[in-house]
Amino acid sequence: MDTLKKFGLMEKIVHELEDLKNSQQAIVQKLAKIEVDNIDLGDKGLEKELPDMHQRVADNLDSITALLESFATQTANFSNKNNITALKEQEALKV
Repeated sequence: MDTLKKFGLMEKIVHELEDLKNSQQAIVQKLAKIEVDNIDLGDKGLEKELPDMHQRVADNLDSITALLESFATQTANFSNKNNITALKEQEALKV
């Protein structure tokens, strides 16, 4: 795989990880809202299951965030090492 294609795929993965992180954050927020709403409702089934679900989703969010940060750094380092800006300029001149 050529360098620009590899970088493009790396950038795509970074964006997908960002989307995944945002989705997980939304799920954490929705679970928290359900937990708050259940304070008034008092459903025992929700009371029992929601805290564990919330924790698992929060743990996944932490994992996704760590992976995103690591891979974004790797992508930036790849860009710097391979002078992607110059390669993109050269590619643009060919067209």
